[in-house]
Amino acid sequence: MADLLAWSIPSWVLALMAVALYEALTRKRRKRRTPVSGTFTDEFTAMFYGTKRMELDHRDSVSMLRDEQNQGAPPQVGVDLDRQTAVLRRNDPEE
Repeated sequence: MADLLAWSIPSWVLALMAVALYEALTRKRRKRRTPVSGTFTDEFTAMFYGTKRMELDHRDSVSMLRDEQNQGAPPQVGVDLDRQTAVLRRNDPEE
């Protein structure tokens, strides 16, 4: 039993290297955005470091956030309830 436990981490690392090599050789035919070896490395690291788990959870939650159209630009429609006015901006391609 002790031998099995002693070889578990090195065997996972060797399996990871084999998967990464396979992905590198078949990169042109693959349409997956995130390689399996990268996901495996993140999850394997998260087993040993709690901060890595928090980073992965934060990355997942940020990826679910809505992207604003033209971030940093004034909004196309604005309503000022205090002044009771509405602002509408045209989307001119010449600007």
